[in-house]
Amino acid sequence: MSGLLSYTEAAEQVARYARELLSQSRGTERVELSEAAERVLAQAIVADEDQPAFARSTRDGFACRAVEAVTHAWMPVAGATHAGEPPPGPLPAGAFWEIMTGSPVPADADAVVMVEHIERDGDQVRLRAERTIQSGENVVARGAQARAGEILVPAGARMRMAQIAVAATCGYATVDVYRKPRVAILTTGDELVAVDADPGPGQIRNSNAPMLAALVAAAGGVPWVLPTAADTAEALDAALENAAAADLLLISGGVSAGKFDLVEPALERRGAKFFFTGVRIQPGKPLVFGALRATGPDAAGKENVSVPFLGLPGNPISSAATFRLFGAQVLAALSGSTELGPQFVAAQLAKSVKEKPGLTRFLPARCEFTNAYGGFPQVKTVDWNGSGDSPAFARANCFLVVPEDASSMDAGAMVRILML
Repeated sequence: MSGLLSYTEAAEQVARYARELLSQSRGTERVELSEAAERVLAQAIVADEDQPAFARSTRDGFACRAVEAVTHAWMPVAGATHAGEPPPGPLPAGAFWEIMTGSPVPADADAVVMVEHIERDGDQVRLRAERTIQSGENVVARGAQARAGEILVPAGARMRMAQIAVAATCGYATVDVYRKPRVAILTTGDELVAVDADPGPGQIRNSNAPMLAALVAAAGGVPWVLPTAADTAEALDAALENAAAADLLLISGGVSAGKFDLVEPALERRGAKFFFTGVRIQPGKPLVFGALRATGPDAAGKENVSVPFLGLPGNPISSAATFRLFGAQVLAALSGSTELGPQFVAAQLAKSVKEKPGLTRFLPARCEFTNAYGGFPQVKTVDWNGSGDSPAFARANCFLVVPEDASSMDAGAMVRILML
């Protein structure tokens, strides 16, 4: 096992490759903003005007000059403006202007007194004696959020709710996005039968293909599920020939050291370049990462391109873990996304964990988000019987990370988790 990469070394290798992928050209398409959720921008979103385009009130109240209001003198209400109305003229000297949240602030006014901080007597109002007001309070100045021509969302960003809101604010009814990568999913093994089949003795239903398809779709790719390949050199050669038209190839099973683990020899026959073959992790130690030389056009019609591949272990938890740790960032780079790498979060361990050191472990776990225990998320492992235990995996919502040099982690310790 000493020849295997550590998790950190493997992660760095994948990250370097992903950054190289980002420099490559890729196809784009224009989509309606309503269809842009989770797509990766191929163009920057630029402010079409100052934001806000006028000085705007953040409160219902009375616009004023702060230096006049703090005298607590009675002053007349010179007018009123509601949201959606054009900006009023200059504020007369020694006067207030009634205003609603989101409304334009009159010229020469520099603050807005909240309505609950005002005393009123007919058409006269004043700041309550116990209150004060400063210039700029409850007012967003013109251009305070952005200036016309400023890049607000860069190319390479994934379009989520905030980015969609910004695009809409700037008048982008359509946006240019990168084409979704096509990901070939090849499951291998004589023991696999279709999901709707009745397994015979020694057979199991193919759960990895639909699981990986779901993971690929969630990560922004287009899953292309290939027919299951039998454990023969001929079947694997034919499958790899077919898969060469993909942008990324995921191979599930056949990457261990058993007699019928024939994937690596098949990849070698296609002139594959291997970046690593094995990582000191559990689950997923037999993971293989490399690039396959294509002999024909890729999904975008580009000739003679290198197709990255990951040989994932066949057990479902191993396949899921290695895709989330490594495959997802390769897919992100192929998508043009600058958001690379798995995103770990902190949680508090609810129950002690003991493991043998020597492997970085990603254990199926469940994290509960609660206001108790100081507000920290609470995580504990689920009971599982190895990386083929799909029922246990279904009870998990994250992986708990146990560092390679750790033999135990005590309850109450802060730990890293990778949400599923």
